[in-house]
Amino acid sequence: MPLNTQPNLARPDDFYEALIDAHRDLSDEHSAMLNAQLILLLANHIGDMAVLREALAAARLALPPRAG
Repeated sequence: MPLNTQPNLARPDDFYEALIDAHRDLSDEHSAMLNAQLILLLANHIGDMAVLREALAAARLALPPRAG
């Protein structure tokens, strides 16, 4: 199963709102911890190492170039 990079959320605005709500009133440290926990939970749900490697590569490619 290849990584699906096409829009796939039935209600993306609702997800975004829930994500923002989950981070509300958290310190930067706790926000980073929440992100890490969410990534691990979703990776476990996906369970396919090939798909996870595709996602990691795609996320890295989407980063802006490093300064310097």
